[in-house]
Order: sequence, then structure tokens, then C-alpha cells
Amino acid sequence: MTVEAKTTVQFTRLERIARLLVSALPLAILLSTSALHAADQTLPVFADVTQDAGITAKHSYGDDRLTNIVEGTGAGAMFFDYDSDGWLDIYLPCGCWLPEVNDNRGRKYRDKLANHLYRNNRDGTFTDVTDQAGVGDKGYGVGTSAADFDDDGDLDLYVLNYGKNVLYRNNGNGTFTDISEQSGLDDSHWSLSAPWFDFDGDGDLDVYVVNYLEFDPRFRDYYAPQGYPGPRSYSGQQDALYRNNGNGTFTDVTETAGLINPDGRGMSGTVADLNNDGLLDLYVTNDAMENYFYRNTGNGTYVEEGLIMGLAFGEGGQNVSSMGPAVGDVDRDGWLDIYIPDMGYGCLLLNREDYFEDQTAPSKLAVICGQYIGWGGVLFDYDNDGFLDLFVANGDAHREYTEEDVLLRNDGTGVFKDIAADSGDYFRKKYVGRGASSGDFDNDGDIDLLVVNLNDTPRLLRNDGGNKNNWLTVAVKLRGGKSDAVGARVTVKTGDLTQIHDVMPVTGYLSQADPRAHFGLGRAEKVDVEVRWPDGATTGLKDVSANQILMVEQDAK
Repeated sequence: MTVEAKTTVQFTRLERIARLLVSALPLAILLSTSALHAADQTLPVFADVTQDAGITAKHSYGDDRLTNIVEGTGAGAMFFDYDSDGWLDIYLPCGCWLPEVNDNRGRKYRDKLANHLYRNNRDGTFTDVTDQAGVGDKGYGVGTSAADFDDDGDLDLYVLNYGKNVLYRNNGNGTFTDISEQSGLDDSHWSLSAPWFDFDGDGDLDVYVVNYLEFDPRFRDYYAPQGYPGPRSYSGQQDALYRNNGNGTFTDVTETAGLINPDGRGMSGTVADLNNDGLLDLYVTNDAMENYFYRNTGNGTYVEEGLIMGLAFGEGGQNVSSMGPAVGDVDRDGWLDIYIPDMGYGCLLLNREDYFEDQTAPSKLAVICGQYIGWGGVLFDYDNDGFLDLFVANGDAHREYTEEDVLLRNDGTGVFKDIAADSGDYFRKKYVGRGASSGDFDNDGDIDLLVVNLNDTPRLLRNDGGNKNNWLTVAVKLRGGKSDAVGARVTVKTGDLTQIHDVMPVTGYLSQADPRAHFGLGRAEKVDVEVRWPDGATTGLKDVSANQILMVEQDAK
């Protein structure tokens, strides 16, 4: 198979004895032979291009004053290519005025707020095509995700609301049709996140809907300085797994899949092969209680093992307010790790095969992030040196008190350094941050950011300089070359360094990122690539050239 023909991945698992010996050595020694991190040290900066790009939508929670947990939850953001032109578009959920949620003074917003879709014009600007596309839902929008559930080659749009969710089928001509009711996905719980994946291996995408809590507007018993009642004041809601029936409808299979946990207060969820057995596991972060890790048994059912895997609680064992999980191989050992922002220090949980080890303090993340309330976390290689860095959007939970966002560079030894102050004017300002997404919206080889701020305009941050190092972006497509291979694993090997990426765009807090797998290559000009497809088959490529967006189609010749 040639590079021009569409292609990709490789990953070797170390033997346990080798891993035990290696883990005793300083990671700095392990990486000393790698030329990747010795690459160009002129670090990138982020330019706030929101206004120049034409992004004018403003998030609203349906009122002018924050008075309850529905309003304070905020919203996420999504990068996705809705028109299949190879350029990332943007979708932004928005709240609305609801009499059971908002104060009477917010009535001026009634029927005036809606979600927004922005089409990428391929020149650094975007056009608001919400009305043209028919996706300006006026419900209380919180989260969003997109997937080609009907396998017709274009991405369908799922909007998560306080109230009934909305499923829009992409018509393939720039417009969408609301099929919420007939599809069975008009879940009326308070939904925040919805990762799509093929849980039963039948070739079409199913969806796991993360639900939050039962908000009671009449409950007003709380500590006054807190501003309003917190999550422990309300009962949780059951999440739901919906099986795709292949005919435009879905069936709730939560119980038969072993996923009943009615007391969960789900904040967000993601899917990844966390134990390297070729099966996609579920990880759900909950508010003010333990998190859930559902191990995939391979027979259509899951077993909850959060506690025994070290994934249930925060750095001190307490019930933290976990936000959205970001997944990536932070220490480049071939096992996926997890970072979770929260109202304390955040948690960096490194995968040790049989359990996850909290490395928040040794990585220096505790001392940097402990002063903030973190929401949207993004693991991404912003400088293309081969190691995952971290962005966190911060903001107060119960007041519109602003905080700085943080940008943390992975030095290749498992230690992060706060480099926000040198990374652009954006980081010298403060916001009430919530969701955050990442993607290469200008297709220049470095990863940009999209940040949602509570009751404020979002910020589109263009990465300037990340492509000074070499890079490779891999777009993996199923047979026929139309649909993204959600759930595939892409592996890229450059010299001593092996990088893995599970194609699961729903990540972080209420958000969805670029579905393409991006790899920083440092100075490497050739790489070996392997794709493990959702059905277990593999495609391998040797000596792939750097600095390109590589299309890899399953079984392409």
C-alpha cells in the first residue's frame, strides 16, 4: 500500500518484567536518546483570532446573574467537519431562558438564544450558517457530539440539553433534519456528554449518554457565600447506552450491558482502550462522588472497576468535583493515561497496566493547578515535540469570578512547566472558563484551541509556531473512505519514541475535538504508521513522510 493510496500504525507492548525494571529508572534517562525533545526550542504562542475569524456568538445561561447549578454548568464546544470538505467547522451550544431555571428578569432572553454552527471558509474565517443548516436549537444547550451514525459519509449532530436532547441527521447538502423523536435519542434527562462508539461490534455507531442530576428549583437550603446549592443537594441520574438498530432508531440497552448506576452525577465521559486488550472501555467522571470505569468484557457487557483500578477518586481519596476526562499517553509508555480537571488540583492518573497511579504532585501539576477551578482539559502536543502538553480552562464554579487559563509543557520527563505567561496575550487575561476543544482548524500542522467562557464570547486560539517541528496528521476512514474509523488506534513510531492515539473525538468537558490523530515528530522526517481498525484488523506503513495530512482507508489498495 502506498502513502498516496490512503494508509497507517504500529505498537509494541513491553513485557511486564521490562516495564518493572524500566519504571525504576528516571524517565529523563529513558528519553535521553530521543532526538525529538531536543528539537527547536522556540516555543509557539497562541493568537486570539476570534474576532478576525468572524466568531461572534456569545454563550448565555439565560439570565444576567448566576443563581443555580444549571446556569453554572456552562457549555462545551465542538470541532467537526459537517460538510466533509476536509476543514474543521465549529458548533457552539447555548442556554436559553426557562421559567423553572432562570429568574424572571431573564425573560428578555426568551426565544432569543440559540446554538450556532460556523462553517470554515478555509481562509482563517468562519461564516455563521446556523439558520441555513437548520441546527439552531433553542433548548437549554450544554454539550454536543457528532458521528456518522447512519454510515452515509457525513457527520450527524447530537445536542445535549437540560431537557430533551436533539438529534439532527445530516442531509449531505449543508442542511440537517431533526429526527430526535423517531430515533429514540430525545433523552429528557439533563445530559452533558455523549461519546459514540461501536460497543457491540456490528459495524455501526452506538452512543453513551452521560446524565447529570435532578435539579430542583425549589431547593434553596445552602451556605450563602456558596452562591447556590451544589451537586450534593440533588440526586443523580442514570446514564444510558443506546444501541444503534441500523434503521435510524436506537434502543436503550443500559441494563443488559451492565451499566446501571442510578446515583451517578455524570459530568462527561469518554471511550478508549485503557487496558490494551483491543476493546473500548468507558470512563465517566462524576460530580462530588466516585468516578466510573467500565471495563469492556468483550461480550456486550461491562464491569465497573473504578475503585480497584485507582480511577474512582481524586488525589487524596476524596470525592472531588471531576470535570471532563482527557485521555492520552503522557509518559509515552504505550498505555493511555488520564487527566481530569476538578475544583482542587486536578488529577493526572498514569496507567501502570493493572492500576492507575496518581502523579499529580510529582508532575508539578498540583502546585500549578491547585489555585484554580479547572473545567475544560486538553491533552495535546502543542509544540510538536512528541510529548503531550496540557491546557486547562479555569473559572469559578458558583460566581462569575474570572481566573487565568493554564498552558503546561511536558518536558519529556513526566514533569510539566507553566509556560502560559510566554504563550500569548490571551493568557494574560482572565475568564470564567468552561468547555475546551482542540483541532487544527487551519490545516497548518499544529493544534489550535477553542475555549467556551460562561456568559461570554468563546475564544478561538490559533497556534502560531507549533509547526516549526515536524508533524503528521492521520485521518482514518472505514471501507469506502467516507466515515471516520471511530475507535481505531493509530500508532506512530519515530526512532526510540512510540506514540499512540485512540480515535475518540468526544473528550474533555462537554466537548468534542478534531477526529484526526495528530502526532508531533520533532526533527523526524520519516515515521512508521500502523492502524488497528475497530474490527481488529491492522494496516501498516513504513517510511511515511512527515508534514502531511495522511488519509488511511481500511483495505484500500
